[in-house]
Amino acid sequence: MTKKQLEESVAYLKNKGFDAPEIGIVLGTGLGKLVDEVEDRVEAHYNNIPYFPLATVEFHSGKLIYGTLEGKKVVVMQGRFHLYEGYDFLDITYPIRIMKELGIKNLFISNAAGAINLNYKKGDIMLIEDHINLQGGSPLAFKNVSEFGDRFVDMSEPYDIEMRNKLTKIAAENNITLQKGVYASVVGPQLETKAEYRMLKILGADAVGMSTVPEVIVANHLRLPIVAVSVLTDECDPDNLEPVNIQEIIEIAGNAEPKMITLFKELIKQL
Repeated sequence: MTKKQLEESVAYLKNKGFDAPEIGIVLGTGLGKLVDEVEDRVEAHYNNIPYFPLATVEFHSGKLIYGTLEGKKVVVMQGRFHLYEGYDFLDITYPIRIMKELGIKNLFISNAAGAINLNYKKGDIMLIEDHINLQGGSPLAFKNVSEFGDRFVDMSEPYDIEMRNKLTKIAAENNITLQKGVYASVVGPQLETKAEYRMLKILGADAVGMSTVPEVIVANHLRLPIVAVSVLTDECDPDNLEPVNIQEIIEIAGNAEPKMITLFKELIKQL
């Protein structure tokens, strides 16, 4: 990755009309409906943006959407990139760098995840307070990283406290159950074994997924405040483990999505 590549990608988007967005939003598996709420939309398909990775997962439509949401300019990633698709950490996080270059001041992230904490149920939303990186690498481990920011990035509080507090209040005001916890990020794409779920619980994870953490690391590198939520789509009980049903996971994500949309829209109003 070079500065010149970033500049070309950003120039392409500005030329399309992506003008000074304030908020960047990354949508997870089964969580694409927020874009329906965006007004005066301008769309850029990933395969048309210079140096952008191409989307491969069938549940992700693969475009950046710019427009207005609750009176604020937003840029939304509909479809994200994962290690399990064969991308590397630089590919996965390239869009975060683009959004920052376009001008965003805050980053919202969503994902679908499995509940390790068995007090949490399918369809619940969990506010991510901290994470565990089990993906075996870092999006900052490349030679010329210091051209883009500090090599050594503090991660003592990777998720913005102020935005977390606001979301907690918004959830209470809208009667939305908002769990809180630690998200563990694994490579995938295979789901976990019973022994792996037990290990994750011992490590202190409340939920597990295959995304988000690289994006959060890069956002911290760029000093972007982040808020992130997981929609919990399955209960990972190693003592009563059922074979996974991907269609059911997507359906549960879809059913819980209106709650996530309410949280994000109300937070946007307050920023």
